[in-house]
Amino acid sequence: MPISSGNIILDKSFAFALAIINYCEILEQYKKFVISRQLLKSGTSIGANINEAQNSESRADFIHKFKIAAKEAEETKYWLLLCLEAPNYPIDETLLDDLSDILKLINRIIHSAKKAM
Repeated sequence: MPISSGNIILDKSFAFALAIINYCEILEQYKKFVISRQLLKSGTSIGANINEAQNSESRADFIHKFKIAAKEAEETKYWLLLCLEAPNYPIDETLLDDLSDILKLINRIIHSAKKAM
């Protein structure tokens, strides 16, 4: 991971995206291509939207980008839970723990940004 940005949500979402890339490579070794592609898109989109929010045009735009990140996080959770429950799928449960932490941060940030409006 690159040098810390000092922004917890940016750092956590970037580290999570890297972990998702690694996990998707494992899924592809197991020939689980469809789930791998879906998970790769949603799991890396979380950080992309959070990063994009850093240069938002307004507070409303900032909140909107974080809401998109929250939706992508929920989708990612869905795919990870499928992998957890489906037979013959490898799973790294630390991904679910990390995602839970990220979702809590995202929701706190959204809540704080709405209060400041």
